[in-house]
Amino acid sequence: LAAGGAAALNQWMERVADAKMVRTRGRPIPAGLVTPEAALVFGLVLCLSGDLLLYFGVNWLAALLALVTQITYLLAYTPLKKYTPWCTEVGAIPGALPPLIGWAAAESGISTLGWILFAILLFWQIPHFMALAWTFRDDYAKAGFPMGSVVDPTGGRIARQAFLFTLLLTTSSLLPTFFGFATIFYTSLAVVLGIWFLFTATRFLLAIDRDTAARKLFWASIAYLPILLGGLVFDRLLLI
Repeated sequence: LAAGGAAALNQWMERVADAKMVRTRGRPIPAGLVTPEAALVFGLVLCLSGDLLLYFGVNWLAALLALVTQITYLLAYTPLKKYTPWCTEVGAIPGALPPLIGWAAAESGISTLGWILFAILLFWQIPHFMALAWTFRDDYAKAGFPMGSVVDPTGGRIARQAFLFTLLLTTSSLLPTFFGFATIFYTSLAVVLGIWFLFTATRFLLAIDRDTAARKLFWASIAYLPILLGGLVFDRLLLI
């Protein structure tokens, strides 16, 4: 509910820009399936319902983290998209908070492994989104969003960012091992996935055909995260 409400309010806030982009003009508001007024009420009700359920049904920390996620997503990331390419880095923060909501719900606090999950999600989002931003750079230009792929038509800047954050991601993925939370199974999986992801990020950085390299990096990012986190869950079961 909390996440769905934030998504609905984001689409309400960006309804004019969404109508200009091929990727988003089929969304409910620009497609005329939902009125802006209905979307606003729907989003607010979902957000409030999710936060209240977390507060009364789980604990105050989980509810607070959900609220912080909504605020930073809607009042920081979304408006910044119109003004600066740094919106991506800002948006990575609310994008990385959901694991902490679950962690707080289960543990009534946030311990070391919870923060490691936050770091993994934080660093993962940059190569994932940079690949997406390059692929849809024409759409972002039409909507007036100064993404890195728009202000730097060569793509060199976002390719360097994608590579740097992939390095940080690979490093952070090994922290469960460093702190003794994982076995050799997870460690081996994280190393193999990290090498593969770094390889795709390197191709994006050095590629002459950056369009093809961006698509490969995007699909690699889609596969990387569930495999890594699924491996960590399975690894934890081995320790029980």
